[in-house]
Amino acid sequence: MLTLLSCLSGKAQQEDRPNILWIVSEDNSPLLGAYGDSFATTPHLDKFAREAVRYTHAFASAPVCAPARSTLITGMYPPAVGTQHMRSSYPVPDFVRFFPLYLREAGYYTSNNAKKDYNTIDQEEAWDESSAKATYLNRKPDQPFFAVFNTTISHESSLHKFIPADSLHHDPEKVPIPPYHPATPQMKHDWAQYYDKIQAMDAFVGKVLKELEEAGLAESTIVFYYSDHGGVLGRSKRFMYESGLHIPLIIRFPKKYAHLAPGHSGSRTDRIVSFVDFAPTILSLAGVPIPHHMQGKAFLGKAQAPPSQYAFAFRGRMDERLDMVRSVRDKRYRYIRNYMPHKIYGQYLEYLWKAPSMQSWEDAYKAGTLNEVQSRFWQPKPVEELYDTEADPHNIFNLAGQSPYQKVLKRMRAANRRWQLDMKDVGFIPEAMMADITQKMPLYTYARSGEYPLEKVMETAEMASEGELTHMAELTKRLQDQNAVVRYWAVTGCTILKEKAMPAKSELNRLLQDPEVAVRIVAAEALYGLGEKEKAAAVLAETLQTGNRMARLQALTVLETMGKDALPALKAARSLLKANPGDEDYDVRAAKRLLEVMAKQ
Repeated sequence: MLTLLSCLSGKAQQEDRPNILWIVSEDNSPLLGAYGDSFATTPHLDKFAREAVRYTHAFASAPVCAPARSTLITGMYPPAVGTQHMRSSYPVPDFVRFFPLYLREAGYYTSNNAKKDYNTIDQEEAWDESSAKATYLNRKPDQPFFAVFNTTISHESSLHKFIPADSLHHDPEKVPIPPYHPATPQMKHDWAQYYDKIQAMDAFVGKVLKELEEAGLAESTIVFYYSDHGGVLGRSKRFMYESGLHIPLIIRFPKKYAHLAPGHSGSRTDRIVSFVDFAPTILSLAGVPIPHHMQGKAFLGKAQAPPSQYAFAFRGRMDERLDMVRSVRDKRYRYIRNYMPHKIYGQYLEYLWKAPSMQSWEDAYKAGTLNEVQSRFWQPKPVEELYDTEADPHNIFNLAGQSPYQKVLKRMRAANRRWQLDMKDVGFIPEAMMADITQKMPLYTYARSGEYPLEKVMETAEMASEGELTHMAELTKRLQDQNAVVRYWAVTGCTILKEKAMPAKSELNRLLQDPEVAVRIVAAEALYGLGEKEKAAAVLAETLQTGNRMARLQALTVLETMGKDALPALKAARSLLKANPGDEDYDVRAAKRLLEVMAKQ
């Protein structure tokens, strides 16, 4: 379909617009020589950085691929449009279009080689071609292009196949180990193997850059290199620390477009940029108007906005485990808000545990051989975390409770809250409810329908997560709220308070008949903590027979914490596996895990 933009895109105009190339690696923090890592072997990226501008404060919006890529392709925060949960496919409003489509309409050739993983319903029309063979070389003569080349070389799956130590380029006995990791043989080996994969990824980048040069296009192409989030060993990918969210971002501007660069070749900038800013930035560089619904701000080009003070990030469900975390980063501090602090960091994930280092870390914890820093991963979380990233790059000294940092804490807490309110954060809605809501409308629309009292929901979630007995009376009152999301978080507060929630027992029993299945599940969880073991198990077992997959997953995660008391639900869990042989959906994974845990009881 032709638009006014495409009609105006004559050859002369096209020649004035830059080609734009994205080289995207997976699951790697800035473990590059260009970022000061002396153990890394990255000659191609180090050379590229000398020709480019290196961003020192670039951040993924989520510490895992699909939600992060949803941000990249839409220029919107997934908690605003309902795409924050890993590998979900909830619809977005019709006006939310994948940004390469705007480029296509403006005359650009768009190619994607080849990963999508956008965490929502695909929009295939965004690309002229998207495949393992897609390339800018297929465009028309003199047509400007936007091309993506994605490599999985450094993806976490690269650790699932063991490579003998004598075949590695990096010595496991010399590899640097972060202080939160124990130096088990498996941990050292995984780290060394990972550095090998970073080296191989670097060679891939060199190959793509060489092909651009040989095509005679290097002098007309702005090249971005970045990673889709941090990673990859435990407590990086999926976790809200620098190791999961801080990414390398290096952008090379040829001489023709040097005026668009924020500095000279080989320089660096500390401007804060986030994935939500990438889509509007590419449109700005291409001279394409930025749609008003985009929540990011261009950091390059004619539509460049003033620098942001903060980069925001989020975590929702990761595969088969539930959690909810939000984070804010300024140039020095990282603030983290845990809304489910009763859930330990190290919740078992089938995929994550395929790395030998994870099992060795858990075994060391159970054996009591870890120090306090290494043990925290296996324990409940604080409600708030605050880290000085300059003094503490590994984020191990939580400053949230220290009086000299209360001013910073309050500022960052307020920024987090404003962000959530401004975007109408739908992440507070339990996913079993999301699945039902999206049968009728996108979550973005629901959040603006008048049926979602976000301020009250947030207030309830904040009280619930704090675990303070002083909130008990108000939480009990909110167990009767007309809004199911408010009830859900009030009940969650009772779960966190454990036996201190005894005054709410009668109300919790009433909620076992709540019309919303997500509320019934958390009510059973809270009552289990108050001694109602048989009643809780019965409600959860019944839930495993519901048609709502996310409700089944929610129930299974509770059952796994109940030990032998989960026995009444095992028949239903076995039936779930039998009905889905070979299925790898998250509820099936959770059922399999429950049965494995129970077999060891």
